[in-house]
Amino acid sequence: MSVPATSRPEAVAGTGASTAAGSSGHWARMPERSNLVALRFFSAFVLRCGRRAARLALHPLTLYFFLFSPGPRRCVKRYLQRAIGPQMGWRDGYRLIYNFAATVLDRIFFLRGRIDLFDLRVVGNEALDAEYALGRGAFLIGAHVGSFEAVGASRQTSADAERLRLAMLMYLENAQQIHAVLSAISDERYRPEVIPLGRPESMLQLRDWLDAGGLAGLLADRTLPRQDEQEAQRGSSRTIDFLGHPTVFSDGPFRLAALLRRKAFFMAGIYLGGARYEVRFEPLADFTDVTPGDRESAIEAALQAYVRRLAALCREHPHNWFNFHDFWLEDTR
Repeated sequence: MSVPATSRPEAVAGTGASTAAGSSGHWARMPERSNLVALRFFSAFVLRCGRRAARLALHPLTLYFFLFSPGPRRCVKRYLQRAIGPQMGWRDGYRLIYNFAATVLDRIFFLRGRIDLFDLRVVGNEALDAEYALGRGAFLIGAHVGSFEAVGASRQTSADAERLRLAMLMYLENAQQIHAVLSAISDERYRPEVIPLGRPESMLQLRDWLDAGGLAGLLADRTLPRQDEQEAQRGSSRTIDFLGHPTVFSDGPFRLAALLRRKAFFMAGIYLGGARYEVRFEPLADFTDVTPGDRESAIEAALQAYVRRLAALCREHPHNWFNFHDFWLEDTR
């Protein structure tokens, strides 16, 4: 199950490459293309055959997606030209899609608690562990980069694994089928809680979760159309330079952290190939003592820090970017 403040496109074995990819219009308005039968078949195949055998299917699936999905391929090319430069080639696009397929496959094993299959390296978790030990709760803010399941798995190996409480904040409307299947195949001991956003009770549920010392994870690299101008969770859209181009980001995740007076940490589960992942945590913002008069400037600073960190990560590991839609809204101009 992907972690996302928003839903995430799935590109393997019918797992729903979003029709938003490369299409005109906002990604969130596009229908989900998940095929429930294909999802269940693929999951059963993976669990029966094991990770090594299932990985043999990754190249054929990647090649199919690469050849017959021109919209997502165009969006991938645009991104890679900005993250790598004009020297990028078709091999970079193929590698990015293959990495995505590999992380989708590994998601199943992470959700079954099979951490023994992976080489997980954790960097920068000391500050987060200290906050968690105090029982105050905190936000983990990431992007559609790498694997959130690797992030969750890294927390399972901590000394506090027995009492670890991790919830994902997400809009379920765009990923109902994939969420249902992944919930069915996962071991409930390793499945994150889900706090649905965009509902009247969401803020209270989130506040109670954090007050009980839980961690709340969400992905902040997609904006949602605002249906209710008073809905604080959606936040405001800001145009910020990202990879050398003006890009729209929402300050909603940081507004949530500010309203609930919590610390926010950047998170990423970077796929390094084979069975290797590097999980990173980095302090982004501390809203615990921010006064109402300083709140807006603190939110702006946190969003700017997030975008800078995300851009640096994309340049360092460009083949971990899994946004297959018109991210810069160039097809709508």
